[in-house]
Amino acid sequence: MAQRLALQRLLSLPARGPLASHGRAFGTSAGRRSTFNVQDGSDFQDRVVNSPKPVVVDFHAQWCGPCKILGPRLEKLVAKQEGKVLMAKVDIDDHTDLAIEYEV
Repeated sequence: MAQRLALQRLLSLPARGPLASHGRAFGTSAGRRSTFNVQDGSDFQDRVVNSPKPVVVDFHAQWCGPCKILGPRLEKLVAKQEGKVLMAKVDIDDHTDLAIEYEV
């Protein structure tokens, strides 16, 4: 429920900037800076929990079909926010402890 609410809040953020009225932005550098892979628990604490900006966390796995569909869509939505929202990607096979801790 909390995840759905957070996603709804993210989707309701207004687009801003010179390209907002066109519905698309050129280039992908903002999306790359806004999305990052979590390296370990300490990295998660520093970059997600202690982040001054809102962070969407994508807990995913390589073998997960729905994750392969949802992940790129989330990245696209976060990129449209032009750095106001960040996205952390957590591979649950590599970081099982985080998945267990956050009940994923």
